[in-house]
Amino acid sequence: MSEINVVPYIDVMLVLLVIFMVTAPLLMEGVSVELPQASAKAVSEKSTEPFVVHVDKNEQYFINDDPDPIETLQEIRVKADIVMRNSPETEFLVRADKSVRYDAVVQAMVLLQQAGVPGVGLVTDSLDN
Repeated sequence: MSEINVVPYIDVMLVLLVIFMVTAPLLMEGVSVELPQASAKAVSEKSTEPFVVHVDKNEQYFINDDPDPIETLQEIRVKADIVMRNSPETEFLVRADKSVRYDAVVQAMVLLQQAGVPGVGLVTDSLDN
C-alpha cells in the first residue's frame, strides 16, 4: 500500500505562510502623514471611494494610495477633473500632515476647485487618538 508523502506539502505551505506574513504589512502602508486633531463628528461612509490628495511632511503630493509622488501640481487638477466627469458624487478630501505649511494645503484645495469640485473635506484625527 502506497502512502502520500505530506512533507513537501507542508514545506510549500510554510513558504506561502512566510510570503503572506512578509507582504501583508507592505500592503497596509500608505503615505505617512501625522494628522491634526479636531473634535468633529465622523463622516458617514459613502458607497464610492473618495479622491484623496495626501500632503506629507516634506510637502510632496500623492493621489489616493499611489506610493509615488505626483510630478506636477497640475496633475491633481487633471485627475480630479477626470473623476468629476466620470462620477460627480465622489467625495474629495485633502489629508495633510499637521506640520506642513498652510499654503501647501491651500494649493491642493485650489487645484481641486479649478477642476470643478464643489466642496473639499479636510481629514483629521479625532481627539481620542
